[in-house]
Amino acid sequence: MNISAVKIYDRSYWGILELNGNDRSLFLHNQTTNQINFLKPGQGCDVVFVNSTGRTLDLATAYITEESILILVSPNRHKFLMDWMDRYIFPMDKVTVTDRSPELAIFTLLGSGCREFLEQFGISNILDQPEASHELVELEGIQTRIAVGTGLGLTGYTLILPIAKASSLWRKLTEKGASPMSDQTWEQLRISQGRPMPDQELTEDYNPLEAGLWRAISFNKGCYIGQETIARLNTYKGVKQRLWGLQLSQSVEPLTPIFLEGEKIGIVTSCIETLQGAIGLGYIRTKAGGEGMTVNLGDVTAKVIAVPFLSHDYYDPSS
Repeated sequence: MNISAVKIYDRSYWGILELNGNDRSLFLHNQTTNQINFLKPGQGCDVVFVNSTGRTLDLATAYITEESILILVSPNRHKFLMDWMDRYIFPMDKVTVTDRSPELAIFTLLGSGCREFLEQFGISNILDQPEASHELVELEGIQTRIAVGTGLGLTGYTLILPIAKASSLWRKLTEKGASPMSDQTWEQLRISQGRPMPDQELTEDYNPLEAGLWRAISFNKGCYIGQETIARLNTYKGVKQRLWGLQLSQSVEPLTPIFLEGEKIGIVTSCIETLQGAIGLGYIRTKAGGEGMTVNLGDVTAKVIAVPFLSHDYYDPSS
């Protein structure tokens, strides 16, 4: 799905958690899969929250600031993750967790014209920085944190700002040419890119390697919750199922079984209609195969495809 114009999508139904205190970086480092300790203010990265057996709780993005760490989490996960982290804060730990979701709005700009669009507002420093880099700027008189990335692996930027100023900034951005994106279009993009979501692709039935989230995992960072399981799966190449894209002859409901030559090999997790036809995501047993297969879902056929957001290559420590 091609996006050429500048689109704007309101992600304020997602959540923002904030970590404060001198131990905040070490704490998040020990709670998630990616390397946090070496990040400096203005940098960020995707992280996966996992349980003690390495099963996925959420895919989030951490933004390191001078005073705190902001964590952009998936819809309906902010309370769960706040409670989850609170369980691991001990009396001597210098860290606090605050739910900033009610106070902050989140807009995402997508499309190849985003750079030129932001330049007309005098924004320039952040535009060529790596994914998840961010800075606090005055955007049309509103203090806004601009971060590189869209959460979908597509070109664009994410804006975090006070919710009291959200309607004003939205109006100014759309007056300058940003076209609002519908929830349906966002979901079509999410599935076509392969961004996994909680309660669909990210559940405690799956681990982040099965979900294709290798880029959000550091195999050099040492101990964290669930680390032993994830490291063992990589070392012994033990990933038993993998998340793939599906091009379907017609749409099906999530949890529809996937068959190959009469044998159940997986399950559909998401599906939606687009102008190009039905697309979906689903887990498929590794031994059954992957990209390029044609599978059956009852009377529906589907081709298994790779999706840009995910990868399935094992980590080689010698590389």
